[in-house]
This record gives sequence, C-alpha cells and structure tokens, in this order.
Amino acid sequence: MYKPYKFLSFLFVGLLSVMVFFSSCNKDDDDTPTDEIQLLSFGPSPALRGGTLQIIGTNLDKVSAVVLPDNIEVASFDSKTSEKIELTIPEETVEGHIVLKTPDGDITSLTILTISEPIVLASFSPEVVKPGDMLTISGDYLNLINTVIFSSDVAIGDTAFVTHTRETIEVAVPENAQTGTIAVSNGEPVPIVVESETELEVALPVISDMAPNPVKAGAMLTITGTDLDLVRVMKFAGTSAVTSFESQSETTIEVLVPADAHDGNLVLGVASLVEVSSENELLMVVPQISGIAPNPVKNGEDLTITGTDLDLVTAVSFGGGSNGSISSASETELVVNVPLEAVEGTVTLHTAADKSVSSADVLTLVVPTITGFSPEEGQFGDEITISGTNLDLVTSVIFGGDVSATPNMVAGDMLTVNIPVGSATGVLSVVTGNGTVVTSETEFALGLSTNAVINNMPTLASIGQMISIEGESLDELNEVIFPGEVPATMFGQKTATLIEVFVPEGTSTGVGNIKFITFTGEEFFSPEINIQGVDPVVDPGLVFFNFDGLDSWWGDTGGIENDPELSLDGSNYFRANGSLSGWTGFFWRNGGDNFPGGTIGTNIDGYVLKFDVNVIDPITGGVIQWRLKGSDGDYWHRWNPWEASGSYSTDGWVTITIPLNQFVDNFGWGSEVVPDLSNIDSDFGAAFNDGDSFVNICIDNVRFEAL
Repeated sequence: MYKPYKFLSFLFVGLLSVMVFFSSCNKDDDDTPTDEIQLLSFGPSPALRGGTLQIIGTNLDKVSAVVLPDNIEVASFDSKTSEKIELTIPEETVEGHIVLKTPDGDITSLTILTISEPIVLASFSPEVVKPGDMLTISGDYLNLINTVIFSSDVAIGDTAFVTHTRETIEVAVPENAQTGTIAVSNGEPVPIVVESETELEVALPVISDMAPNPVKAGAMLTITGTDLDLVRVMKFAGTSAVTSFESQSETTIEVLVPADAHDGNLVLGVASLVEVSSENELLMVVPQISGIAPNPVKNGEDLTITGTDLDLVTAVSFGGGSNGSISSASETELVVNVPLEAVEGTVTLHTAADKSVSSADVLTLVVPTITGFSPEEGQFGDEITISGTNLDLVTSVIFGGDVSATPNMVAGDMLTVNIPVGSATGVLSVVTGNGTVVTSETEFALGLSTNAVINNMPTLASIGQMISIEGESLDELNEVIFPGEVPATMFGQKTATLIEVFVPEGTSTGVGNIKFITFTGEEFFSPEINIQGVDPVVDPGLVFFNFDGLDSWWGDTGGIENDPELSLDGSNYFRANGSLSGWTGFFWRNGGDNFPGGTIGTNIDGYVLKFDVNVIDPITGGVIQWRLKGSDGDYWHRWNPWEASGSYSTDGWVTITIPLNQFVDNFGWGSEVVPDLSNIDSDFGAAFNDGDSFVNICIDNVRFEAL
C-alpha cells in the first residue's frame, strides 16, 4: 500500500524558499511611525495547501484577517504577535496577492503567493521487474516530474519516458537498477522528491544446478536456473572473472572452466554490480593414478604414470619434495623424469586448481652396489677404482674418518676417485644424488705411519672459540692448521688424548678439515668441521632488506630488533619468535620498491640470493618460503634444511646461499624458473608456511650476489 501523499525534499520547500519581501511605500525606516502596520515578507512561496504560511511585519497584532487568493478570508490564526502571523493555508487557495485587513485599511502584497501542486506517487506495477521491463508509475501531477530515481541513485530523465501524463509515467527499468524504493523528482533547483513506501524488487539470477560437478578445468560447465540472461560476469574461486560465455539464455549458461579455477562457490555478477553466489560449492576434478612404472626406477630415468585426467597435472613431486620434468602428458598417461635428488616415497601430482593426489604405491628407487675396489690400500692422493652396479648414480665417496671426495669419473659398473686427505682406514661408502648411502663389506686400508686417531671433536665451531679434540696418540701431532691454511697459535691442554685449541682469526668459514702435521712431517686431517661465519656484503646496491631503512611494509609476526647480544654488527635485524602454524608472513614489500632486480635482469644463472640468519632454537617443521612475484608470474623457493634431519639451528649467524634458478612457479613445486628479475614489480619477501614449529630466528642483509 502507498500513502496518498508522501513527500521528501518537497516538505522542505518552505524552509529553503526565500521569503517574499516588499515595502508598501518608499520611506526610510527612520521616518516610519512606530505604530504603523507593515507587511515586510511572507512565505514560503511556492507553498503547500494545508501547510503553514508565515507573515512577517510590524504591529501585526492589529491585523483582523488575511485574505488569500481567490478572496478566501482567514481570521483564525495559528499564532499572532506584533512581528509574525502564522496560519494554515486552506485547500481552496490559488496563486495571487495576499491582503491584510487592518484598522488602518487593507495592505496588499506587491508579489504573489504561488502554490505547489501536490505531486503524488500512488503506486507502481509490476512490483517485480527485470532490467528492460516496462514500469508503470501511477499518481497525480506526474506531468511535473522530469526524473525517475531507482535504488542506488540510478536516475532516468524524462526524455526516456515512454508515457508521461499527469497520472502516469512509463519507463524501462535500467540495467543497473537494484532492488529498493523508487522516487520521482521535479528537477527544480530546490527539488520536490516523492519516494515510494515499498520497494521495487529487481530480479536477480538464481542458480538451480551446476553440471557436471565435480567439473574438469577447461571443460564446459552448464549452469541452469532463472534470469541467467542478466549475468554479465562469472567468478570462479581462485581465478580471474570470466566475461565471455559459450552460450547464454534466461535459463542456461554454458561456460568453459578456467584452467586455474579452485574449489568454491560460483559467483554471478549483474550490471548493477550485485553478486549472487551458488548455494553449493563447485568442485574441481582431481587426477587419479592407476599405476606407476617401472617400480623400482632409476634416478634420472623416465617414470610412466597412468590414470585419468592426467592432462590437468602441472607438476609432479617425488619423495623429498623434488619436482620431476614432464616430457609428455595426455589424459591417461604422464611421462616424467625422476630427479636425481628424489628419494623413495609416494609420487604426488599437482594441478593449477591447487589440487594434489598421491600414488597408492610407494615408488622405490634403484640403488648402487659395491662389488670391490682396487687397489685395496693406498695413501692420500692416490686414485682407486670402485666396481659395482648403477655407480653412475654416485655423487660422492666417503672414506674412513668420514671424509668425502667427488669421483673423477662415473659409469654404470665403475668409478674412480682420489683418496682425500684426512681419510682413515675403514669401509668405503658411495652416496647418490638423493642421499642414499651404500657401504662396502670390506675395509679400505690407508697407509699412514702415525698412530694418531681422532675419536671425538665438534662438528660446529666459531672463530675465537676453544674446541676440544679427543683421540689417541695426539701427542704425535706437532702443528694444527685450520681451513684457509691458518695455523693455530693459542692452545689449552695438549696431551696424548686431548688437544684444546682456539679457532684462529682468518680461518675460512664453512665446511672444511683441520690439518695436523706430525713431528715427522706427515699430514693428518680431521673429520669435517663447519666453521661458522657470515659472508661480507659484496655489493650494498643489491641489498633489498637490511632493516635499517630497507624495511618491511607488512607481516604477520615478528619485527625489527636491535639487541646488542643478538645483532650481527650492531645494526637492526628482523626477528620472529613464537609458535607458528601455517602461513605466517615475516617481512614483505611490493611495487618493486627498492628492489634491485634491474641489475640482474635475465642473468638468473649468474646470481644467487644470500641472507644472514641466526636460528636460535631448532626449527622442526614447516618451510620458509621466499617469494619473487611480478609481471612474468609468481616464483618461490622453499627453504627447509630441517626437513631431512628433523630439526635445524645455526647456534650463531651464518650466510645462506640460494641459486636464483631455484625460484620456480607453483609455490616452489613447479619447473618454470623466474625469467627476468627486472619484472619483479609485486610482492617480494619471506613467510613461514606448510607446517607447525616454534620459530626463533633472526634474519639480516637479504641480498643478491654475482657468482
């Protein structure tokens, strides 16, 4: 139902209209007798019948009546004082001059009182419309209307009216109209606007079904429902909006599903920008694995995966998290090269829809065997030959004393290697690219005259730290020389079973061996020791996070600190310190802000990413994801050295080096390498993800460095 009269801005006309001023004679105020009756102004004009008319003047308390046009005498006032009269305008009033009845005679206004006609919006039909439908508005004095206003301030001028009479307006419902009240306006500078009391319902599309569901990326999806011809845009979860459909009618839309669509509700958008979401989620088809062959397979060779919907696969990951290179793909078969670093485990397929599925069977891998070596005895530097099978998988050989060497030559049935310094008598072990270790059944004899044996020593040490080396016949050792050919000069105890020595300044950082020289001049080497330290910043212009000006714009945890006991060099650093679960941002900027990628450009193989890190408490899970995102795509590196060992800490600052060609797409699981650092103009930074761990870590000097 509608009220007979409903006025909005219309009712403010009396307040906004200027009062009508005039004087009945041309006299200065100083010459006006104080008892003279004067009409100075009246208003509002235009006025509404039934509304209040105010008359302003002097000595108006002497007025006995007011005559309104046409000859309507009003003697009963709402209020009357010497300065103002208020009265209700009778319904019979028309335009004309007003007259004050006074003892001194009639006073007639110089200007006329005008009357506003009462614009009425009585009803509209139909009450439910679609854009393009004809809407009929009924009422009175609609001939004064020049604008129809739909919800959300969508205005239609009178040039678009199909019918325009005193009682009726017909107008087509615009495309961008929304459900809500409608209003009509006379378009005056101070407009009269009349609004409907009830809402006009503008139809929206309704989804009744989506088929097929689940649907395959790239396949045709059929959406059925009502008013689907109104749809202008369709939004699938995880991807850009789709504006082009294969077919569209009032009851059906056919659309190709984007390759990177994710599970989620389907959202339809109409011209009015209102969005409608499906009640049910649209699910994406997941590839299925029916078989993997051969099994076992040799690292570096091809694996054939059979199944269904395998053409959806964008990446294949193996045990250990390494990705294989896909050489061919069809709906039912994938051929992928097994990475050298892959370990035994399930094979996992990944899709652009962020779906993954793993094989039911564990993929086992071919391992080398050792059948013998010759000669069976040798000294440092001698070359020996190891015989066996699948030895072309070997990347290093470990001698007694836990000293490793890189083979000179590898083939399927043999390899050659030089005996490294520091070796001791013991079994030989070969290590493959995936970390598999195969040990000989017999020992290789190292010909040394010294009886010195090291039984225990630290695997980590810092420059300036005193370390203890325990063993036997250590009193045969005369000199202690650290990596970098730096001789030790400061000692604690030196006995046959213990040497206490300080790591000297200038020692090369990283993994190396301590060299001992016996009193007879024979060289003897320790097991590997990691001398902790940080690499210098070679080019300050390639630093893009130093937390001393090159700071983070946002992050979910941690912040900038400067604890003298933790700082690397007295400057600021970033620190995260808490229990983390799932995606947790560390530090981020975007827009290419102070990002030095232009120096590197496409020379990806010629540069590395370096950062200094102090992992205070062992990290036991998750991954730290470094991200470089730009116009070429989104590229990631997954840094998690704790994955193999179960935990990781550094016990001080160290420098980590990551080749830039290890930044790949698909969240770090893909095979496409970042092509051009000049185009990194979006997000760059680091975050914790994919797991749970207590993380107490400091990071500084994030930079690029030329090889």
